[in-house]
Amino acid sequence: MPQNKATLTGLIAILLWSAIVGLIKSVSEGFGAIGGAALIYTCSAVLLLFTIGFPNIRKFPRSYLIIGSVLFVCYELCLSLSLGFTHSGRQAIEVGMVNYLWPSMTIVLSVIVNRQKTSLLIIPGVIISVMGICRVLGGDSGFSLSEMASNIMDNPLSYGLAFSGAIIWAIYCVVTKRIAQGSNGITLFFILTALTLWVKFLLSPQPEFVLSAKVWINLALAAMAMGFGYAAWNVGILHGNVTILAAASYFIPIISAVLAAFMLNSQLSISFWQGTAMVSLGSLACWWATRTVAEKKLSCKAS
Repeated sequence: MPQNKATLTGLIAILLWSAIVGLIKSVSEGFGAIGGAALIYTCSAVLLLFTIGFPNIRKFPRSYLIIGSVLFVCYELCLSLSLGFTHSGRQAIEVGMVNYLWPSMTIVLSVIVNRQKTSLLIIPGVIISVMGICRVLGGDSGFSLSEMASNIMDNPLSYGLAFSGAIIWAIYCVVTKRIAQGSNGITLFFILTALTLWVKFLLSPQPEFVLSAKVWINLALAAMAMGFGYAAWNVGILHGNVTILAAASYFIPIISAVLAAFMLNSQLSISFWQGTAMVSLGSLACWWATRTVAEKKLSCKAS
């Protein structure tokens, strides 16, 4: 595939991933947090079986098969359930923004673990990202510790899962890059995530489904965004311009907030948009500080 087309395919993946926050929340409103997530990952796994296929796990390094599976499943559970358990569309967007701390965390962790060279720009980059999240959670008050605490205590489960997910995905990106040895277990990982969610669904009481045409459409869109997103990113990162894709990926928080606000009919304040811009700017600064490292680590999405 020509590089330009592959790069465009990778950019489409970024757009698809940006829609995940709004779609997961929309699906959870009809099927419940756990049931909705289980359906999304089941449908996505089926799509991946047809687009990427099922891998030959016998050729996988055992460490990648075990560690990669556990980290991936844990992250996807944190992501989907953190959004599904939110109390409102606005809260879902805030929780999604907390999850987007993972790019900065990934770069910092890669510097610590791999001892890659970096510039001092990484320090203000991390600070800007964290302050951006603080501004998002501060509501209309901006940097307000009391407002932040109030928002978090309103739903500590969702915010806690989102923050845990950001840490887990950062670890996944750094660790699997070293142990995968070129293996791509994404289809297997999606199947394992779906099975885990169905076990959770069957073992705990669930709300009744509230079905509508909109819910079914959102389920289909969410499955395609997940499944085709990973497939498209795999093409882009292997055959496209990695520098362009790496830089563009840091604008996912902004694109995600725009799409989620539209899908969830949420009004977002100026403070929120300022915080979102800070999250993207901080992540971009971290990437610039260790650009070569960042380009390699972001390719973990294809592993």
